[in-house]
Amino acid sequence: MTYVLAAALQEAVYGRLTADPSIAGLIGSAVFDAAPAGQVPPLYVALGPEDVRDRSDKTAHAALHVLTVTIVSEGGGFHAAKVLAAAVEEALTVMPLSLSRGRVIAVTFDRADARRDRNGKQRRIDMRFRALVDDT
Repeated sequence: MTYVLAAALQEAVYGRLTADPSIAGLIGSAVFDAAPAGQVPPLYVALGPEDVRDRSDKTAHAALHVLTVTIVSEGGGFHAAKVLAAAVEEALTVMPLSLSRGRVIAVTFDRADARRDRNGKQRRIDMRFRALVDDT
């Protein structure tokens, strides 16, 4: 098992999301490792939880990272959040990510859960991606 690429993978994901012109056109620099305290933008992206599973064998030190990227929107509907979610998916899956250590074998979209909060003011989409990484 290897967890040594977790920080490098997070850096690559964050870097890709903050540098993507489509995402920047929708939310500027509102991509966070954690939602900021106090006033938050009406539409933003936050990196979320991650689950890591060993995928090593005799020839490779590999791991499968299941990453959550969250889209949060304050507004009347899901449209803006879904447009942003599509841009996030394309940013992470169309072009390979580069790591400071190791390599990304693949990033694929796994699933998304879209819901309203209890008071109906916020929309949230939790997107899950599967990233297979190798440290050999």
